[in-house]
Amino acid sequence: MKIASWNINGVKARLETALTWLAQAEPDIVCLQEIKSIDEGFPSERFEELGYSVALNGQKGFNGVAILSKHTIDETRKGLPGDPSDEQARYLEAVISIESGALRVASIYLPNGNPTDSDKFPYKLAWMERLKDHVQSLLELEEPLVLAGDYNVIPQPEDVYSPDAWEGDALYRPESHAKFRALLNLGLTDSLRACTNAPNLYTFWDYQAGAWQKNNGIRIDHLLLSPQAADLLRSCEIDKFARSWEKPSDHVPIWIDLAA
Repeated sequence: MKIASWNINGVKARLETALTWLAQAEPDIVCLQEIKSIDEGFPSERFEELGYSVALNGQKGFNGVAILSKHTIDETRKGLPGDPSDEQARYLEAVISIESGALRVASIYLPNGNPTDSDKFPYKLAWMERLKDHVQSLLELEEPLVLAGDYNVIPQPEDVYSPDAWEGDALYRPESHAKFRALLNLGLTDSLRACTNAPNLYTFWDYQAGAWQKNNGIRIDHLLLSPQAADLLRSCEIDKFARSWEKPSDHVPIWIDLAA
């Protein structure tokens, strides 16, 4: 079973790109982030034509997450628990029926946190704490769980072209690293690093300063797995080629193959 994560950076601007990739890659489940669309404005029918059921947690103009599935979506949860006042559409969870039983998948668009001297950084850290608390409760279910998304965290020096260039950035601050490690320490597996220790594996290249041409990238899109999902992991790949397409997102798809 192929499960992908992709920050699409605007589904309407990137619709044809997304459809081309879906037809080529044929993933079973796709978690999209930054769809920048309300639910009613999302082009669901175009994805349904490719055989996908669509679940949405949209927001006008920015944020927004979606889950596309070729398998039945049994139930969904919109929004991350822990702060009823938080109206940003950054989390969507679904229980999906597969041959071996139930699979729980979340599409995550974690806050960026910049500038760090604004209220955006405390919001990022508080959001990560809420995520940890919720994931801890999900792990008690002892079921295959895939937490897929744009985490806006560069985990290690090997995940960035130049660590020095990112010192002080919210994506690379010690506080962000600590929250990410706390999440992993619940018992989650970083899919890519479970499969390879190779350097220069990135999922994001800025549109500015020739970052793509220079391969000045960072790895901030991750698929984290519960122990039950990690036991099924066969491989993890990054479809870097999508960054070279016309009108690309600044992120590329990352996907796993599970024996499920």
